[in-house]
Parts: sequence; C-alpha cells; structure tokens
Amino acid sequence: MPGFICAYVTYVDAFNRRIGRLAMYGIFLMVGVLMWSSISKTFFMPSLWTLESAQFLMVAYYVLGGAYAIQLNANVRMDLFYGNWSPVKRAWFDAFTVFFLIFYLAVLLYGGFESLMYSFDYGQRSRTAWRPYLWPIKAVMCFGFVMMILQAISQLFKDIALIRGVAIK
Repeated sequence: MPGFICAYVTYVDAFNRRIGRLAMYGIFLMVGVLMWSSISKTFFMPSLWTLESAQFLMVAYYVLGGAYAIQLNANVRMDLFYGNWSPVKRAWFDAFTVFFLIFYLAVLLYGGFESLMYSFDYGQRSRTAWRPYLWPIKAVMCFGFVMMILQAISQLFKDIALIRGVAIK
C-alpha cells in the first residue's frame, strides 16, 4: 500500500484510539452526575442541571466512542454467515458495505452540521428550566461523526490491503 495510506491509517487509528479510551471514562462522569442527582433529590434541593447533563454526557460517550468501536470491530453484525467466512471474504464484504456506513454517517454529519449552524446563528438553548446552550453537544456530535467517517475509511483501506495480501502497520 502507498505510504500516504499507511500514514493515514496509522494516524487515524492512533487518534481514535486515544479519543475512544478517553471517552470510556465518560461513564464515570455520568455516574457521578446521576449519583449527585439522587443525593441532591434525597437530602437537598433537586438540581436542575443533572438530568440534562447526564443526557449530554451519554451522547458524548456514545458518539465519541463510535470510531473506537469501529476500529475494534465491536459493531453489531448479523453473524449467520459472516462468522464462517474466511478473512479475505469478510474483507470483500466489509469493503462493499462500508460505503453504506459512510453514506449514513455523511447524512448524519450533514444534518448535525446544519443543526450546529442553527444553534450558533440563533443562540439555541434547551427548553428546560436550566436552559443550557445546545451548540457544545452538537459540536461534539459533529466531531464524532467526522471521526467515525475517517475510521470507516481507515477500515476500508485495511480491508483492501487484506484483499491484496498486504499488511498495514
């Protein structure tokens, strides 16, 4: 494989590995927020920000971990036939189906970017009592979609290398 493809795969995989490993710790932040919510409702005055913060953290956890999940092949597959195929046949199938994933992620990115621009232009806030700005979580979502697209392209390059009998890395 050409050097720029190997460099692309190495860089994208390393970056998404770091982001994914960092995002894994988001579950502890979410548990902390929900624990504080439970404690404050029981012993103090209920907090306005806890439920929505937990929702934002869950979105960030899910979307930022998506590229790492693609990298680890942790995504869900219908394994009726796939599990019995040879690695090269799996690579052919994955190289074909990755275009559906990229299309889907591109549509999500387009919608997310339009929504992000709307949030910036109009100062969009949540309709809850806390009323946080929505652009930060929308920006995180767009970043996550971009990283998933880049990781899907990296996986495509790895599948092509496997089909050709060449190793990347």
